[in-house]
Amino acid sequence: MREPIIAIDGPSGAGKSTLSKLLAAEFGYLNLDTGAMYRTVALAATRQGVATDDGAALARLCAEISITFQRDGGGERVLLDGADVTTAIRTPQISQLTAVVAACPEVRAAMTAQQRKIAAAGGVVLEGRDIGTAVFPDAEVKFFLSASAAERGRRRYNELRDKGVAVDLAQTVREIEERDAADSARTHAPLVQAADAMVIDSSFLDIDAVLQVMVSEVERWRAHCDTAAPSS
Repeated sequence: MREPIIAIDGPSGAGKSTLSKLLAAEFGYLNLDTGAMYRTVALAATRQGVATDDGAALARLCAEISITFQRDGGGERVLLDGADVTTAIRTPQISQLTAVVAACPEVRAAMTAQQRKIAAAGGVVLEGRDIGTAVFPDAEVKFFLSASAAERGRRRYNELRDKGVAVDLAQTVREIEERDAADSARTHAPLVQAADAMVIDSSFLDIDAVLQVMVSEVERWRAHCDTAAPSS
């Protein structure tokens, strides 16, 4: 049986990255953090002085840099040209710039090509904002995670504070709301819920509860495929 491509979409701070890692680990699948890829492009653009509204320059940047993922005992690390940028891509500044970079058609084309190449064989979990609608519209299993902006802002605030980053809760919530507006309004691959996605509102659910819902759905799909497969 071919293992599925699992798409997890949703707005910023909905828990996509955490749940993508946990779900992939549950089934031994590859986890591909597409959001981290766009964040890394934004960081590289900042470091190299590339304007985030210059599509041609960003396309050249995407062709020049190397974005890879490294799994270790502490989780997955994001590498830019071999250097660990896992923490550097999660600052509020990069979060804001990522919304601009991710709206660039040239950047999306470059990242989508990489994502499709990596995930083509199946057995992979991808998370982002348009995985189930634009990158892999035929993904076998799709989820759309949501939560209120206030709750997502609180989570992001706690995450950054725990990492020693000085942040303001009200400002963090505003940034989440601004990111939502930018992601939904962009003309190229906006944040849209796939019609065939399972919607999970995690406003009042913890990570373990959401994970169990997702595991059950994947197991249901796998059981259906086993039953439907012709006997040899």
